[in-house]
Amino acid sequence: MNKQDLTTKQEKYQELQKKDEIKRPLLKNCIKAFLVGGTICFIGQFITYFYIYFFNFTEQTAGNPTVSTMVFISMLLTGFGIYRKIGQLGGAGSAVPVTGFGNAVISAAIEHRAEGLVLGVGGNIFKLAGSVIVFGVVSAFFVALIKTLVTGIGG
Repeated sequence: MNKQDLTTKQEKYQELQKKDEIKRPLLKNCIKAFLVGGTICFIGQFITYFYIYFFNFTEQTAGNPTVSTMVFISMLLTGFGIYRKIGQLGGAGSAVPVTGFGNAVISAAIEHRAEGLVLGVGGNIFKLAGSVIVFGVVSAFFVALIKTLVTGIGG
């Protein structure tokens, strides 16, 4: 809507809204998100090197146990109420890495645990996880199909 299309009442409302609007520190929030997300990724890299050094994984094979470990840690931290504080501090920096996925999955389970194990936890834990898993499987199928068509079946 253009400013010239507004009625007098609408203009007064917008002025009142701008006066009471909270100014968010955008640069400060971006820096905090970068630092929190970077710290999570640093911990993930440390865990990768841990698997490589102590369990003789290669860089290519250490990825899966690292992701599993990071998701498990985020679920534990969510259960103890710590990941919420990390999210309040880092915002999107805590939501973007794979730990944000673990947090979202377990949060749904914790929120609905009063409804019972099957209907509460079981029914709600997959609201987010189910769509992510389906999208991942479908994406992997199409990537593999394209790769097979491009490189050929024998290549």
